[in-house]
Amino acid sequence: MVVELISVGTELLLGNTVNTNAAYLSEKCALLGLSLYYQTVVGDNEDRLSGALKTALDRSDVVILTGGLGPTQDDLTKETAAKVLGKKLLEDAHTRKRIEEYFAGLKVKTIPENNWKQALVPEGAIVADNQNGTAPGLIMEENGKSVILLPGPPGELKPMFEKDIFPYLNRLRPEIIYSVMVKICGMGESAVESEIQDLIREQSNPTIATYAKVGEVHLRVTAKAADEKEAKKLVKPVVKELQKRFGNHIYTTDEHVTLEQAVIQMLRERELTLTTAESLTGGMVASRFTDVPGASEVFRQGLVTYSNRAKRKLLEVKKSTLKDYGAVSEKTAKEMAKNGAFITGADVCISLTGIAGPATEEDKPVGLVYMACSYNNKITVQEFHFSGDRAKIRETSVVMALTLLRECILEEA
Repeated sequence: MVVELISVGTELLLGNTVNTNAAYLSEKCALLGLSLYYQTVVGDNEDRLSGALKTALDRSDVVILTGGLGPTQDDLTKETAAKVLGKKLLEDAHTRKRIEEYFAGLKVKTIPENNWKQALVPEGAIVADNQNGTAPGLIMEENGKSVILLPGPPGELKPMFEKDIFPYLNRLRPEIIYSVMVKICGMGESAVESEIQDLIREQSNPTIATYAKVGEVHLRVTAKAADEKEAKKLVKPVVKELQKRFGNHIYTTDEHVTLEQAVIQMLRERELTLTTAESLTGGMVASRFTDVPGASEVFRQGLVTYSNRAKRKLLEVKKSTLKDYGAVSEKTAKEMAKNGAFITGADVCISLTGIAGPATEEDKPVGLVYMACSYNNKITVQEFHFSGDRAKIRETSVVMALTLLRECILEEA
C-alpha cells in the first residue's frame, strides 16, 4: 500500500515553521509497513493544493494532508479536498457540540463566528475527534482511495494519529504489523550493532531496525502476521534474545517510556529520593525529571550552581578544591554530589560540572565533563570528553547523567 504526505502551510515553505509532522508521520508509516514515495509541501493556495492532491491520488492509495484546518480564510485544506472529491460540506452536530465544550472549558462565553467553519464536514467523512483543539480530523474514502486530513499543531496531530488514524491504516492492510521498541542506554550505536550483527544478517520476519538517539540506541522489532496474536508470538523470542544480550543496558521495552521516566520509576520502587546538582547543564537534568508526572514523589530538589560562589554557598564545595583543582574537576564533582545529598537529605544526588564552550576554561578543553553520583555512602565519578557544539554537549551530558544515576542504583541493588 502506497501512502503520500502533503503538508499544507505557507509558513512551512518560508521556513518559519519546522515540519516535524512529516518526520513523525514518515516514521509511523514505516512502522505500519506502508510504502511512502513522495512528500509535498504546499502553501495556502487552493489551486496549487488542488493540483497536488489530484497528483497524489493518481499515484497513491492513501493521501495524508496536515494543516490548513483552522478557522481562518486561508485555511483551505478541507474545502479543497472536498471539492476535489466532489463532496458537499455539511454541519456535523457532534463536532459542533465538541467545539462548544472546548470553549466552555476555556471559560469563553462567546465563540468566534469563524470557528463554526470547523464544524463543517465533507459528506460521508469519518470524523476523528480532536482532544486538544477544535479542528477534527477527517477521513474520506472514494474509489478505493483514502484521503486523511489532520490538524497542523503537533500537540493535536500526534494524539489523534495514535488514537484513530494508526488503527484505521492498520485495518487497511492485509497483514497486521506489531512491534516492540527495545531502548538501550550506556552503549554506543556501533557497539549495539556489533552485538546483533548475526540477528540482522539472518532476519526476515520479524525485522530489527536500529535508531541512534542522543546517548541512547533504540531497536524496533517488527513482525507481520495474519493477526496480532501471531505477530506477538513472532516478536517475543527476538526481544527475549535482545534482553539476554544487553541485560541491564535495556531500560524499557515500552515505546512510550523515556529514560527519565524509567529512572523515576526505579527510584519510586526503591523508595529513594533524589537531588540534582548542576553546573554546565543549568537545571536541564532537573527539568527532565520534573517533566515526568508524579516526579515529586522522589525528586527532592534541583540545585543550579553555575558559579564558583554558588558551588561554595549552596553545596559547600571547599574553596581550596576550587582553587587547586578547578570547578571542572573530579574533586569538585565529588563534593557537589556528596554535599548535595547531605544538605537536602536525599538518598541519591547526581552532579555535573564541565565546559560546554565555545571557549575553553581553566586551560581545559571544551567537552570535558565530570559527573558524580552519591548513593549509599558511595561516590562514583566519571570523566567524559564530548564533541559537538554547546547545545549538543549539554544535551549529551544530561542523558549520560541519567544513565550514570541508573547504573549506580542498579549496582547497589
